[in-house]
Amino acid sequence: MLYAIIAEDKPGTLQNRLNARPDHLARLQTLQNEGRLIIAGPHPAIDANDPGDAGFSGSLVVAEFNSLEDAQSWADNDPYISAGVYEKVTVKPFKKVFPA
Repeated sequence: MLYAIIAEDKPGTLQNRLNARPDHLARLQTLQNEGRLIIAGPHPAIDANDPGDAGFSGSLVVAEFNSLEDAQSWADNDPYISAGVYEKVTVKPFKKVFPA
């Protein structure tokens, strides 16, 4: 089943995010290599693809996991968690309708 992982950044953690980004991306690459990643990316803090020093307000990952517990465990072990970037992470089932 698909799960949405919706994370919100703590204010003032852009440098922590940048430092942890390679490890974060490596985990996403693994999901992609396994054919389980649907979409992933950050939410710019301003209306721009490159928010510069404004940074990001959070992230979204939609991926396939065997269970809600597996998705939650994967989210709990994100490098952005250990780097103190994420303030809140919500994991919930997701039903893809479009694109078909």
